[in-house]
Amino acid sequence: MSLTEKQRYQLKKFVKELEVFRRPHTELVTVYVPAGYDLNKITNHLKQEQGTATNIKSAATRKNVIDALEKMIQHLKLFKQTPKNGLALFSGNVAEREGQNDMQVWSVEPPVPLNTRIYRCDKEFLLDLLRDMLDTKEAYGLVVMDRRDANIALLKGKTIIPLVKTHSQVPGKFRAGGQSAQRFARLREGAAKDHYKKVAEYVKEQFLTLDGLKGIIVGGPGPTKYDFVEGGYITNEVRKKIIAIKDLSYTGDFGLQELLDKSQDVLANEEIVAEKEVMARFFNLLSTKPGMASYGYDETKKNLEIGAVDILLLSEDLEDKTIEEFEDIAKTVGTEVNIISTETREGVQLKEIGKIAAILRYEI
Repeated sequence: MSLTEKQRYQLKKFVKELEVFRRPHTELVTVYVPAGYDLNKITNHLKQEQGTATNIKSAATRKNVIDALEKMIQHLKLFKQTPKNGLALFSGNVAEREGQNDMQVWSVEPPVPLNTRIYRCDKEFLLDLLRDMLDTKEAYGLVVMDRRDANIALLKGKTIIPLVKTHSQVPGKFRAGGQSAQRFARLREGAAKDHYKKVAEYVKEQFLTLDGLKGIIVGGPGPTKYDFVEGGYITNEVRKKIIAIKDLSYTGDFGLQELLDKSQDVLANEEIVAEKEVMARFFNLLSTKPGMASYGYDETKKNLEIGAVDILLLSEDLEDKTIEEFEDIAKTVGTEVNIISTETREGVQLKEIGKIAAILRYEI
Protein backbone atom coordinates (compact mmCIF):
# COMPACT_ATOMS: atom_id res chain seq x y z
CA MET A 1 0.00 0.00 0.00
CA SER A 2 1.40 3.41 -0.98
CA LEU A 3 1.27 6.47 1.25
CA THR A 4 -0.37 9.61 -0.07
CA GLU A 5 1.75 12.76 -0.02
CA LYS A 6 -0.36 14.06 2.87
CA GLN A 7 0.04 10.86 4.92
CA ARG A 8 3.76 10.88 4.27
CA TYR A 9 4.11 14.52 5.25
CA GLN A 10 2.10 14.11 8.47
CA LEU A 11 3.96 10.96 9.52
CA LYS A 12 7.34 12.52 8.77
CA LYS A 13 6.41 15.55 10.87
CA PHE A 14 5.22 13.30 13.73
CA VAL A 15 8.50 11.34 13.72
CA LYS A 16 10.54 14.57 13.65
CA GLU A 17 8.62 15.90 16.65
CA LEU A 18 9.32 12.82 18.77
CA GLU A 19 12.86 11.94 17.70
CA VAL A 20 14.33 14.99 19.47
CA PHE A 21 13.47 13.68 22.94
CA ARG A 22 16.26 11.98 24.91
CA ARG A 23 16.42 11.07 28.59
CA PRO A 24 19.44 10.07 30.68
CA HIS A 25 17.50 7.05 32.02
CA THR A 26 15.17 4.44 30.47
CA GLU A 27 11.85 6.17 31.10
CA LEU A 28 10.28 6.98 27.72
CA VAL A 29 7.52 4.48 26.93
CA THR A 30 6.71 3.23 23.41
CA VAL A 31 3.80 0.89 22.61
CA TYR A 32 2.80 -0.47 19.20
CA VAL A 33 -0.63 -2.10 19.00
CA PRO A 34 -1.19 -4.35 15.96
CA ALA A 35 -4.28 -3.99 13.79
CA GLY A 36 -7.15 -6.00 15.29
CA TYR A 37 -5.53 -6.41 18.71
CA ASP A 38 -7.64 -6.02 21.87
CA LEU A 39 -6.92 -2.66 23.58
CA ASN A 40 -8.03 -4.09 26.95
CA LYS A 41 -5.08 -6.49 26.83
CA ILE A 42 -2.75 -3.55 26.20
CA THR A 43 -4.20 -1.65 29.17
CA ASN A 44 -3.79 -4.70 31.43
CA HIS A 45 -0.21 -5.13 30.26
CA LEU A 46 0.59 -1.47 31.04
CA LYS A 47 -0.85 -1.88 34.54
CA GLN A 48 1.39 -4.90 35.06
CA GLU A 49 4.37 -2.84 33.91
CA GLN A 50 3.42 -0.20 36.50
CA GLY A 51 3.73 -2.89 39.17
CA THR A 52 7.11 -3.95 37.81
CA ALA A 53 8.28 -0.33 37.72
CA THR A 54 7.90 -0.06 41.53
CA ASN A 55 11.17 -2.04 41.72
CA ILE A 56 13.20 0.67 39.97
CA LYS A 57 15.84 1.90 42.41
CA SER A 58 15.99 5.55 41.34
CA ALA A 59 13.01 7.41 42.82
CA ALA A 60 12.94 9.97 39.98
CA THR A 61 13.11 7.32 37.24
CA ARG A 62 10.53 5.17 39.03
CA LYS A 63 8.10 8.09 39.24
CA ASN A 64 8.61 9.06 35.59
CA VAL A 65 8.01 5.51 34.32
CA ILE A 66 4.90 4.95 36.47
CA ASP A 67 3.49 8.36 35.52
CA ALA A 68 4.20 7.77 31.81
CA LEU A 69 2.38 4.45 31.96
CA GLU A 70 -0.56 6.04 33.78
CA LYS A 71 -0.73 8.84 31.20
CA MET A 72 -0.87 6.22 28.44
CA ILE A 73 -3.51 4.14 30.25
CA GLN A 74 -5.73 7.20 30.60
CA HIS A 75 -5.15 8.13 26.96
CA LEU A 76 -6.24 4.67 25.81
CA LYS A 77 -9.68 5.33 27.35
CA LEU A 78 -10.30 7.74 24.46
CA PHE A 79 -10.46 4.76 22.07
CA LYS A 80 -13.49 2.46 21.93
CA GLN A 81 -11.48 -0.03 19.90
CA THR A 82 -8.18 -0.39 18.10
CA PRO A 83 -8.11 1.78 14.95
CA LYS A 84 -8.16 -0.04 11.61
CA ASN A 85 -4.37 0.06 11.07
CA GLY A 86 -3.42 -0.36 14.74
CA LEU A 87 -2.04 2.28 17.07
CA ALA A 88 1.35 3.67 18.08
CA LEU A 89 1.61 5.35 21.50
CA PHE A 90 4.42 7.33 23.11
CA SER A 91 4.58 8.77 26.62
CA GLY A 92 7.12 10.24 28.98
CA ASN A 93 8.52 13.20 30.84
CA VAL A 94 10.04 15.34 28.11
CA ALA A 95 11.06 18.32 30.27
CA GLU A 96 14.26 19.97 29.04
CA ARG A 97 15.89 20.00 32.48
CA GLU A 98 16.41 17.22 34.98
CA GLY A 99 14.02 17.50 37.92
CA GLN A 100 11.31 19.32 35.96
CA ASN A 101 8.05 17.67 34.93
CA ASP A 102 6.45 17.79 31.48
CA MET A 103 4.58 14.51 31.13
CA GLN A 104 3.22 14.12 27.59
CA VAL A 105 1.47 11.43 25.55
CA TRP A 106 1.12 11.05 21.78
CA SER A 107 -0.70 8.54 19.63
CA VAL A 108 -1.02 7.99 15.91
CA GLU A 109 -2.87 5.53 13.70
CA PRO A 110 -0.25 4.46 11.15
CA PRO A 111 -1.07 4.91 7.45
CA VAL A 112 -0.37 1.20 6.84
CA PRO A 113 -1.41 -1.71 9.11
CA LEU A 114 0.85 -2.59 12.03
CA ASN A 115 1.53 -6.29 12.48
CA THR A 116 3.97 -6.05 15.39
CA ARG A 117 3.18 -5.69 19.08
CA ILE A 118 5.89 -3.85 21.01
CA TYR A 119 6.35 -2.50 24.52
CA ARG A 120 9.59 -0.61 25.12
CA CYS A 121 10.87 1.61 27.92
CA ASP A 122 14.06 3.34 26.82
CA LYS A 123 16.08 6.56 26.77
CA GLU A 124 14.36 7.54 23.50
CA PHE A 125 11.14 6.67 21.72
CA LEU A 126 11.22 3.70 19.36
CA LEU A 127 10.35 5.21 15.97
CA ASP A 128 11.93 2.76 13.50
CA LEU A 129 8.61 1.16 12.53
CA LEU A 130 7.19 4.56 11.58
CA ARG A 131 10.39 5.49 9.73
CA ASP A 132 10.09 2.26 7.74
CA MET A 133 6.58 3.29 6.72
CA LEU A 134 8.00 6.49 5.27
CA ASP A 135 10.07 4.27 3.00
CA THR A 136 7.03 2.37 1.76
CA LYS A 137 5.69 5.11 -0.44
CA GLU A 138 6.29 2.79 -3.36
CA ALA A 139 7.52 -0.72 -3.92
CA TYR A 140 10.31 -2.08 -6.09
CA GLY A 141 10.51 -5.43 -7.86
CA LEU A 142 13.66 -7.49 -7.25
CA VAL A 143 14.81 -10.26 -9.60
CA VAL A 144 17.91 -12.30 -8.77
CA MET A 145 18.93 -15.02 -11.21
CA ASP A 146 21.50 -17.16 -12.93
CA ARG A 147 21.07 -20.05 -15.41
CA ARG A 148 19.87 -22.42 -12.69
CA ASP A 149 17.87 -20.40 -10.17
CA ALA A 150 15.71 -17.29 -9.92
CA ASN A 151 14.14 -15.43 -7.01
CA ILE A 152 11.49 -12.76 -7.47
CA ALA A 153 10.63 -10.50 -4.54
CA LEU A 154 9.03 -7.19 -3.63
CA LEU A 155 10.90 -4.51 -1.70
CA LYS A 156 8.74 -2.32 0.58
CA GLY A 157 10.71 0.05 2.72
CA LYS A 158 13.56 -2.09 4.02
CA THR A 159 11.54 -5.30 3.94
CA ILE A 160 12.08 -7.93 1.24
CA ILE A 161 8.86 -9.88 0.57
CA PRO A 162 9.61 -13.14 -1.33
CA LEU A 163 7.15 -13.84 -4.16
CA VAL A 164 8.44 -16.61 -6.44
CA LYS A 165 11.36 -19.04 -6.32
CA THR A 166 12.06 -21.18 -9.38
CA HIS A 167 14.72 -23.66 -10.47
CA SER A 168 15.71 -24.42 -14.07
CA GLN A 169 16.18 -27.75 -15.80
CA VAL A 170 19.58 -26.70 -17.17
CA PRO A 171 21.90 -29.72 -16.85
CA GLY A 172 25.20 -29.41 -15.00
CA LYS A 173 28.41 -28.63 -16.87
CA PHE A 174 29.42 -32.27 -17.23
CA ARG A 175 27.62 -34.32 -19.88
CA ALA A 176 26.56 -37.92 -19.53
CA GLY A 177 28.38 -40.63 -21.45
CA GLY A 178 27.26 -41.11 -25.04
CA GLN A 179 26.19 -37.50 -25.56
CA SER A 180 28.02 -35.45 -28.17
CA ALA A 181 29.41 -32.13 -27.00
CA GLN A 182 27.25 -30.28 -29.56
CA ARG A 183 24.03 -32.05 -28.53
CA PHE A 184 24.80 -31.43 -24.88
CA ALA A 185 25.43 -27.74 -25.55
CA ARG A 186 22.10 -27.53 -27.43
CA LEU A 187 20.30 -29.17 -24.50
CA ARG A 188 21.82 -26.75 -22.04
CA GLU A 189 21.02 -23.74 -24.21
CA GLY A 190 17.44 -24.87 -24.79
CA ALA A 191 16.89 -25.47 -21.08
CA ALA A 192 18.36 -22.03 -20.28
CA LYS A 193 15.96 -20.35 -22.74
CA ASP A 194 13.01 -22.21 -21.19
CA HIS A 195 14.22 -20.97 -17.79
CA TYR A 196 14.37 -17.36 -19.01
CA LYS A 197 10.88 -17.60 -20.53
CA LYS A 198 9.47 -18.99 -17.29
CA VAL A 199 11.14 -16.26 -15.21
CA ALA A 200 9.91 -13.60 -17.65
CA GLU A 201 6.34 -14.88 -17.27
CA TYR A 202 6.60 -14.78 -13.47
CA VAL A 203 8.02 -11.22 -13.57
CA LYS A 204 5.17 -10.12 -15.85
CA GLU A 205 2.55 -11.76 -13.59
CA GLN A 206 3.94 -10.16 -10.43
CA PHE A 207 4.89 -6.67 -11.59
CA LEU A 208 3.21 -5.55 -14.83
CA THR A 209 -0.02 -4.30 -13.24
CA LEU A 210 1.16 -3.84 -9.64
CA ASP A 211 -0.04 -0.52 -8.19
CA GLY A 212 2.69 1.68 -6.76
CA LEU A 213 5.58 -0.15 -8.43
CA LYS A 214 8.42 2.32 -8.92
CA GLY A 215 10.66 0.01 -10.88
CA ILE A 216 12.36 -3.38 -11.19
CA ILE A 217 15.98 -4.09 -10.28
CA VAL A 218 17.61 -7.18 -11.79
CA GLY A 219 20.80 -8.79 -10.49
CA GLY A 220 22.87 -11.94 -10.55
CA PRO A 221 26.33 -13.41 -11.10
CA GLY A 222 27.84 -13.46 -14.59
CA PRO A 223 26.18 -12.49 -17.88
CA THR A 224 22.85 -14.31 -17.32
CA LYS A 225 20.96 -11.23 -16.20
CA TYR A 226 21.93 -9.39 -19.41
CA ASP A 227 20.95 -12.40 -21.56
CA PHE A 228 17.59 -12.33 -19.79
CA VAL A 229 16.92 -8.59 -20.07
CA GLU A 230 18.27 -8.11 -23.60
CA GLY A 231 17.36 -11.48 -25.15
CA GLY A 232 13.74 -10.70 -26.00
CA TYR A 233 12.23 -12.78 -23.21
CA ILE A 234 10.42 -9.93 -21.46
CA THR A 235 7.79 -7.63 -22.94
CA ASN A 236 8.57 -3.98 -23.67
CA GLU A 237 6.12 -2.90 -20.94
CA VAL A 238 8.06 -4.88 -18.34
CA ARG A 239 11.44 -3.87 -19.72
CA LYS A 240 10.53 -0.17 -19.37
CA LYS A 241 10.12 -0.76 -15.64
CA ILE A 242 13.71 -2.03 -15.18
CA ILE A 243 15.68 0.80 -13.58
CA ALA A 244 18.98 -0.97 -12.82
CA ILE A 245 20.97 -4.16 -13.44
CA LYS A 246 23.51 -5.14 -10.78
CA ASP A 247 26.40 -7.61 -10.66
CA LEU A 248 26.11 -9.98 -7.70
CA SER A 249 28.13 -12.76 -6.12
CA TYR A 250 25.13 -14.77 -4.97
CA THR A 251 21.65 -15.92 -5.94
CA GLY A 252 18.81 -17.01 -3.65
CA ASP A 253 18.02 -15.21 -0.40
CA PHE A 254 21.63 -14.03 -0.02
CA GLY A 255 21.43 -12.64 -3.54
CA LEU A 256 18.26 -10.67 -2.75
CA GLN A 257 19.95 -9.10 0.27
CA GLU A 258 23.08 -8.35 -1.76
CA LEU A 259 20.92 -6.78 -4.49
CA LEU A 260 19.26 -4.55 -1.88
CA ASP A 261 22.65 -3.52 -0.49
CA LYS A 262 24.05 -2.73 -3.93
CA SER A 263 20.94 -0.76 -5.02
CA GLN A 264 20.93 1.86 -2.25
CA ASP A 265 22.20 4.49 -4.70
CA VAL A 266 19.33 3.77 -7.11
CA LEU A 267 16.66 3.67 -4.40
CA ALA A 268 17.85 6.90 -2.74
CA ASN A 269 17.88 8.74 -6.05
CA GLU A 270 14.48 7.61 -7.33
CA GLU A 271 12.34 9.80 -5.09
CA ILE A 272 14.73 12.75 -5.33
CA VAL A 273 14.80 12.44 -9.13
CA ALA A 274 10.99 12.56 -9.37
CA GLU A 275 10.91 15.63 -7.14
CA LYS A 276 13.71 17.35 -9.05
CA GLU A 277 12.00 16.62 -12.38
CA VAL A 278 8.69 18.26 -11.47
CA MET A 279 10.48 21.28 -9.97
CA ALA A 280 12.75 21.57 -13.03
CA ARG A 281 9.63 21.58 -15.20
CA PHE A 282 8.15 24.40 -13.10
CA PHE A 283 11.30 26.56 -13.25
CA ASN A 284 11.66 25.94 -16.99
CA LEU A 285 8.09 27.14 -17.58
CA LEU A 286 8.66 30.11 -15.30
CA SER A 287 11.58 31.26 -17.46
CA THR A 288 10.23 30.33 -20.93
CA LYS A 289 6.42 30.51 -20.57
CA PRO A 290 5.71 32.45 -17.38
CA GLY A 291 1.98 32.38 -18.12
CA MET A 292 2.03 28.61 -17.55
CA ALA A 293 3.40 28.89 -13.99
CA SER A 294 2.48 30.70 -10.82
CA TYR A 295 3.94 31.04 -7.34
CA GLY A 296 3.16 32.69 -4.03
CA TYR A 297 0.11 32.26 -1.80
CA ASP A 298 -2.38 34.70 -3.35
CA GLU A 299 -1.65 34.15 -7.05
CA THR A 300 -1.51 30.35 -6.80
CA LYS A 301 -4.65 30.15 -4.67
CA LYS A 302 -6.57 32.29 -7.19
CA ASN A 303 -5.46 30.06 -10.08
CA LEU A 304 -6.27 26.94 -8.09
CA GLU A 305 -9.79 28.11 -7.28
CA ILE A 306 -10.62 28.71 -10.96
CA GLY A 307 -9.38 25.21 -11.87
CA ALA A 308 -6.33 26.43 -13.80
CA VAL A 309 -3.72 24.46 -11.80
CA ASP A 310 -2.51 21.13 -13.19
CA ILE A 311 0.16 20.36 -10.57
CA LEU A 312 0.30 22.09 -7.18
CA LEU A 313 3.73 22.28 -5.49
CA LEU A 314 3.72 22.75 -1.72
CA SER A 315 6.84 22.95 0.42
CA GLU A 316 6.89 20.59 3.39
CA ASP A 317 8.03 23.68 5.32
CA LEU A 318 4.49 25.14 5.19
CA GLU A 319 2.20 25.04 8.21
CA ASP A 320 -0.24 22.13 8.38
CA LYS A 321 -3.30 24.37 8.07
CA THR A 322 -1.98 25.94 4.85
CA ILE A 323 -1.22 22.55 3.29
CA GLU A 324 -4.70 21.33 4.25
CA GLU A 325 -6.32 24.49 2.88
CA PHE A 326 -4.68 24.06 -0.54
CA GLU A 327 -5.20 20.29 -0.60
CA ASP A 328 -8.93 20.71 0.07
CA ILE A 329 -9.28 23.12 -2.86
CA ALA A 330 -7.13 20.89 -5.11
CA LYS A 331 -9.41 17.93 -4.39
CA THR A 332 -12.47 19.82 -5.69
CA VAL A 333 -10.83 20.77 -9.01
CA GLY A 334 -8.90 17.53 -9.70
CA THR A 335 -5.44 19.02 -9.22
CA GLU A 336 -2.41 16.81 -8.52
CA VAL A 337 -0.63 17.79 -5.28
CA ASN A 338 3.12 17.34 -4.70
CA ILE A 339 4.64 17.92 -1.26
CA ILE A 340 8.21 19.03 -1.97
CA SER A 341 10.97 18.36 0.56
CA THR A 342 13.64 20.92 1.43
CA GLU A 343 16.37 18.31 0.92
CA THR A 344 17.08 19.25 -2.72
CA ARG A 345 18.31 22.50 -4.26
CA GLU A 346 14.99 22.85 -6.09
CA GLY A 347 13.09 22.31 -2.83
CA VAL A 348 15.08 25.11 -1.21
CA GLN A 349 14.33 27.37 -4.20
CA LEU A 350 10.60 26.71 -3.77
CA LYS A 351 10.91 27.65 -0.11
CA GLU A 352 12.64 30.89 -1.10
CA ILE A 353 9.92 31.98 -3.56
CA GLY A 354 7.07 31.59 -1.06
CA LYS A 355 6.74 27.80 -0.51
CA ILE A 356 3.77 27.54 -2.90
CA ALA A 357 3.88 27.17 -6.67
CA ALA A 358 1.98 25.60 -9.55
CA ILE A 359 2.21 24.32 -13.11
CA LEU A 360 -0.91 25.51 -14.93
CA ARG A 361 -3.23 23.72 -17.33
CA TYR A 362 -3.34 26.66 -19.70
CA GLU A 363 -1.62 30.02 -20.12
CA ILE A 364 -2.83 32.91 -17.98
